[in-house]
Amino acid sequence: MKIAYERGLHELGDGLYAYLQPDGTWGWSNAGLVTAEGTSLLVDTLFDLNLTRDMLDAMQPVTDRNPIAQAFNTHGNGDHWFGNALLPDGIPIVATAGAIEDMRAAPAALVNVLFNELELGPEFDAFAARAMRKFDFASVTERLPTESFEGRHELRVGDRDVHLIQLGPAHTRGDAIAHVPDASVVFTGDILFIEGTPIMWAGPVANWLAACDRIIELGARVIIPGHGPVTDESGVRDVQRYLRYVRDEAKARFEAGMDETAAADDIDISDFRDWGDPERIATNVATIYRELDPSLPLLTPPELFVRMAQWCARH
Repeated sequence: MKIAYERGLHELGDGLYAYLQPDGTWGWSNAGLVTAEGTSLLVDTLFDLNLTRDMLDAMQPVTDRNPIAQAFNTHGNGDHWFGNALLPDGIPIVATAGAIEDMRAAPAALVNVLFNELELGPEFDAFAARAMRKFDFASVTERLPTESFEGRHELRVGDRDVHLIQLGPAHTRGDAIAHVPDASVVFTGDILFIEGTPIMWAGPVANWLAACDRIIELGARVIIPGHGPVTDESGVRDVQRYLRYVRDEAKARFEAGMDETAAADDIDISDFRDWGDPERIATNVATIYRELDPSLPLLTPPELFVRMAQWCARH
């Protein structure tokens, strides 16, 4: 199915919808809506209240007939849950236990401090101005999921089944997808970045590659990624190709004794030159190095963002 990559609500057929936000770079995430028999499930909210309000307004012609009765956050990054406060009062919100841990560790107030208050050098300031200061974190009111699961969780939306399947840790600690088998559709969250560079906050790489295999095994006709245009199996395989390449190139440099900053600079990513946010190579290499040597100290999100900002300044 060919879905135009344009901002707004797109009908996928059979009562399913995708809300897309080009260009899919930092913070510009996708969401989804599953409807049946006068009710609906929302898959993810957006990075701030303004964006989420625009999305819910766009969905209103559908949700007036099929009110949102439950929601699912695919993982714990803010661009997939900071808008939860605008969901209808009292509805259940579901996420993995790992996702909720990530949410508690990085609420909107902390993200606001990171990008709008900390002074972390001129490279970081330029990066934050370009990538993050367009979002209104200060207005976000925290609303965490009300239900958690591990492994697998079954939902009913009217007369249809929706399978929530935990595939992390991979991108984050608590990644999960929503599979709607009767419509052959999968909402993947950030297991998939299409036409954008994946970022591995958690890893390990093997889990992320296995998560992609699991999505392929579902045989879905339509796949809605966390960022980027609607895709199919080919998009999943593109993500795997990037992950395998960076894993192998980072391992070779690790074994040669190269430090991780030099390795991130040295790896040739020209095959992915058309993908957004190439600076994520710095975080991906750092994560892989810690997988290869668990004694290396963990890096905080501010430290990783500074590394990516410095990578941008050098390239």
